[in-house]
Amino acid sequence: MNPKELSDRFLNFASLVLQLESGLNKSHSSKHIFNQLVRSATSCGTNYEEARSAESKADFIHKLQIALKELRESSFWIRLLLKTDYATSEKLNPILNETNELISTLVQSIKTLKKK
Repeated sequence: MNPKELSDRFLNFASLVLQLESGLNKSHSSKHIFNQLVRSATSCGTNYEEARSAESKADFIHKLQIALKELRESSFWIRLLLKTDYATSEKLNPILNETNELISTLVQSIKTLKKK
């Protein structure tokens, strides 16, 4: 996958998360979880964009690792929404699947870069 395609996937991922808001339970705790999810889901894409402009290989890897960390946090919040039934599995499972695919992509990229 080329950098533009991956960038587009991060953008689509953030958009999917933002679209969840209309279907969420409106409790205080669900709003808190959603806000945390929005923060991490949008941050992973911005960190990937920063990585694309990295000043060195080490900087590139570091920024990819931050994006990975934010994806893993997003996965936690999505799983918590599933566990609490604050949103339907029909809406959350495709987003969780995309999260897992993005995590796998970054893990593989980081491993490959560290070997070089």
